Amino acid sequence: MIGSLLKKIFGTKNDREIKALTKEVEKINALESEYEKLSDEDLKNKTNIFKERLKNGETLDDILVEAFATVREASKRVLGLRHYDVQLIGGMVLHQGKITEMKTGEGKTLVATCPVYLNALAGHGVHVITVNDYLAKRDRDQMSRLYGFLGLSSGVILNGLPTDQRKKSYNSDITYGTNSEFGFDYLRDNMVSSLDQKVQRELNFCIVDEVDSILIDEARTPLIISGAAEDKIKWYQISFQVVSMLNRSYETEKIKNIKEKKAMNIPDEKWGDYEVDEKSRVIVFTEKGVKRVEEILKIDNLYAPEYVELTHFLNQALKAKELFKRDRDYLVRDNGEVVIIDEFTGRAMEGRRYSDGLHQAIEAKEGVKIASENQTLATITLQNYFRMYKKLSGMTGTAETEATEFMHTYGLEVVVIPTNLPVIRKDDADLVYKTKKEKINSIIDRIQGLYEKGQPVLVGTISIKSSEELSELLKKRKIPHNVLNAKYHAKEAEIVAQAGRYKAVTIATNMAGRGTDIMLGGNPEFMALAEVDSRDDENFPEVFAKYQEQCANEKEQVLALGGLFILGTERHESRRIDNQLRGRSGRQGDPGESEFYLSLEDDLMRLFGSERVMIWMDRLKLPEGEPITHRMINSAIEKAQKKIEARNFGIRKNLLEFDDVMNKQRTAIYESRNEALAIDNLKDRILGMLQRNITEKVYEKFAPEMREDWDIDGLNEYLKDFYVYEERDDKAYLRSTKEEYIERIYNALVEQYNNKEAELGSDLMRKLEKHILFDVVDNRWRGHLKSLDALRESIYLRAYGQRDPVTEYKLISSQIFEEMIATIQEQATSFLFKVVVNTEPVKDEKNEIEADGLCPCGSGKPYEKCCGR
Repeated sequence: MIGSLLKKIFGTKNDREIKALTKEVEKINALESEYEKLSDEDLKNKTNIFKERLKNGETLDDILVEAFATVREASKRVLGLRHYDVQLIGGMVLHQGKITEMKTGEGKTLVATCPVYLNALAGHGVHVITVNDYLAKRDRDQMSRLYGFLGLSSGVILNGLPTDQRKKSYNSDITYGTNSEFGFDYLRDNMVSSLDQKVQRELNFCIVDEVDSILIDEARTPLIISGAAEDKIKWYQISFQVVSMLNRSYETEKIKNIKEKKAMNIPDEKWGDYEVDEKSRVIVFTEKGVKRVEEILKIDNLYAPEYVELTHFLNQALKAKELFKRDRDYLVRDNGEVVIIDEFTGRAMEGRRYSDGLHQAIEAKEGVKIASENQTLATITLQNYFRMYKKLSGMTGTAETEATEFMHTYGLEVVVIPTNLPVIRKDDADLVYKTKKEKINSIIDRIQGLYEKGQPVLVGTISIKSSEELSELLKKRKIPHNVLNAKYHAKEAEIVAQAGRYKAVTIATNMAGRGTDIMLGGNPEFMALAEVDSRDDENFPEVFAKYQEQCANEKEQVLALGGLFILGTERHESRRIDNQLRGRSGRQGDPGESEFYLSLEDDLMRLFGSERVMIWMDRLKLPEGEPITHRMINSAIEKAQKKIEARNFGIRKNLLEFDDVMNKQRTAIYESRNEALAIDNLKDRILGMLQRNITEKVYEKFAPEMREDWDIDGLNEYLKDFYVYEERDDKAYLRSTKEEYIERIYNALVEQYNNKEAELGSDLMRKLEKHILFDVVDNRWRGHLKSLDALRESIYLRAYGQRDPVTEYKLISSQIFEEMIATIQEQATSFLFKVVVNTEPVKDEKNEIEADGLCPCGSGKPYEKCCGR
């Protein structure tokens, strides 16, 4: 009560913000007469003047009033449209990085032009996001004339657009497109092998149109780039077949001292193909094993750069064969599912999978289906993508009901902008019927009555199935109508634009035709374009004038009948969606009416308990087909909707909590990857990784306090297997501290690395470093994503043990991430020490190979993405 009294005295926070912005609008209006006198050239030159002022230290806020006045004047000359005061207020709210709620028909497309122009002047790019390709192209085509007049470039990102055109569009001052195209381009940019393959630039300022649809409704589904894993399934199977033909070197693996082993001159028949260190859980090929694998697979060099991934498959197959035992480490269900057994409790760990392809290797070993149909190559939630922008804003007709979520997730404040003219639409109470059949019959009767009267009606449904059922019933009554299911955006925009014509009956799902205003009497521009195809046609002005007159006459008819009638066939689980449907009527002060028809069999009615309403109906003894209307029912429905909205918010919040963990890891990987892309010489980084790896390994092997307990044989074997390094002085470690011995090994390996570089040449070594590092990083990151997916699926079981799933997920995913980083360091450096390159002259076949043909090196990759780069 006190709060409502204070609001009456001081006004709401929203009122105070609008009042403050109104003062700025007065300053813009004061410049209008002055700017009207400017020539086109002087008006265009304002852009150069503003850019110069920004260079000299002024801020965007300093030039806001003049920039908005410039856009308004240019719009009057180019588009024939003048910004209303409330549109200028909406534009300032967007510039402040907030959400502007403006009712349908208030011209949100024009609202965006002022903040878009102002922010584009800084030269860092502005992105305008819409819900589909049609609206992105339409808005860009309409507004490019305005931006072009003022000297700014604009582009659009559409599905299927070639890479070079994407890059050009992103480099424009203003870029239009859909959320999925922008998000997927970000992910693809972080999978490229060179900087010039990237298309996006920095994420600077973004305006999201229909912000509630994109940042709320679509935020439950993350963006995922998947790669078909069928080829990899084949390689898991082949790899296990190969290792099944290999023999374990039982006799030689017992001898841990490398020098002793070498001095023994062990006969060839005593050597196996691989040695197993069960204590360290490491398996390495012997020289004999390497040759055997090369013979089986008919390849020249197992350690050639193109076989990095193949060696990984073989190593995992060996681990599956030797280190992981059925009914000890895992069990196989009757349905063929491989389930890990917890080594401490002995329980089956449902939903968990071994990482790094090990699980697939075990599935191949057991001969069951390898469950890796698709592999996640890259993923991000819309929340985390849009939060990367330096400044984010949005606009919609319905945001206030989700204001809490916008603030919690994105830090975005919602400002409700007053309409240019008062809304006089009549919103009737809901009609509730006992059964769905009674409801549908009443809806059809109501539509027929409106059609015969001539009043246009827009029928809103919540599903395609509902709209098609209604359509069939209308056909039986021979009532002409259009059905829109949000499948064909361009065509549906044309149809919904005419939904306000005399006798028009339009059935539409919630999103169908969204973004297109319904003008009473019809849209003359759409009608003219249907006849002459283009605005540039010489007959367009004449045809447009003809339809303008026709639409004006028809509008008078429709106004006399009460405007557009909105008929809702069911309440949506979100109040916001219902408000969107109502908002299609009553634009720009037009009359209109809305009414919702419900039944006790509707999903939402069952949610809040239709039994009480059924009791009321029985007490009232209502005859069949008679509805009940009561404020208590409307109140109950709203409560049910609030519960569902809270549940959906919880789902999105939960998704974000999990993705926030991955987001930190993704950011770390992508930033490191981008830094490496920008550097031509990665040698220092490789040597840094080598030093960290050697340091970790020495501390691991030399963990005991007593020097004589240090595992020098294990360390020497590791160095030989991973870095082809043999220690010449058996006693050196006894005379050194751990730190001194680390330095000794590291210096020796650096010398070895330099010798390899001298042998291969610096240019080739730099290319190999980049190729191998990116190959290892990308493959391990993909494996990490798969591990996290499996972890998320199983983590909720922790709740049964009174442990918070999100906290557990953070702890375990951090451990997995650290293991992945260690693996990357080890694999990338090891492979560079082992790599063998064929330096013999090869016939230049470049001109004989088609760009999309396979590379002759045997990698299986297209030539242009392998040796032809």
